[in-house]
Amino acid sequence: MALELTIEGVDAGYGAVRALHGISLLIKEKETVALLGTNGNGKSTLMKCVMGIVRPSRGRIDLQIENKTHDLTRLSTEEIVNLGVALVPEGRRLFPKLTVEENLLLGAFRPLARPDIAKNLALCYETFEVLKERRRQLAGSMSGGQQQMLAIARALMSSPKLLLVDEPSVGLSPLLVSNTVTMIKQLKERHGLTVLMAEQNFHQAIRIADRGYLIVHGEIVFQGNSVAELENNSMVKNYYLGVAG
Repeated sequence: MALELTIEGVDAGYGAVRALHGISLLIKEKETVALLGTNGNGKSTLMKCVMGIVRPSRGRIDLQIENKTHDLTRLSTEEIVNLGVALVPEGRRLFPKLTVEENLLLGAFRPLARPDIAKNLALCYETFEVLKERRRQLAGSMSGGQQQMLAIARALMSSPKLLLVDEPSVGLSPLLVSNTVTMIKQLKERHGLTVLMAEQNFHQAIRIADRGYLIVHGEIVFQGNSVAELENNSMVKNYYLGVAG
């Protein structure tokens, strides 16, 4: 089953403030692509555009799946989710006064995922054992690392084909960041997911990325077709590695 996400010439913003300027990206089936950039450079805005939360003022976002192309700029967020796209948002965005299991079940509202609720719930509990132990605990009372696990697991409950992960390192210790990124890699490999990960932690992102893009002030300034190309780019060295370009 072919899957491809094509973003072409996207401008987007909030009112008079334009956050994205002519963004173009390509993500192919079963790839992990990193969108690298420091805070405030438009990574989250692009993720929201893919999900239909923010509407581009210009450009196209096409998802090819099952030999059919869907223009995501014309679809609602619910319709995009129904195509098999799931977002793990920055800051996790859980329902703090609901239990772990209630949060997970809310992730399974997609019609095609409902028949697999039991299977997906078992998968989440197998992958994240702490969630099973705490399935009756309120999500808001969990640690940051546990909440991040829950956010990822909630996305898996929708049986996604394309997983968007926005800033998984935010608010976590270096060890928890490393563990979270490792889990994303394992889930991707086990379930054949296609992953677009927005991240400012360069060293963690390249552990699992096949290739990546560097976004600065809402523009793609470099496309690396491999991790080696990213590591050797002068702008990446300047922004992330402390080496003069």
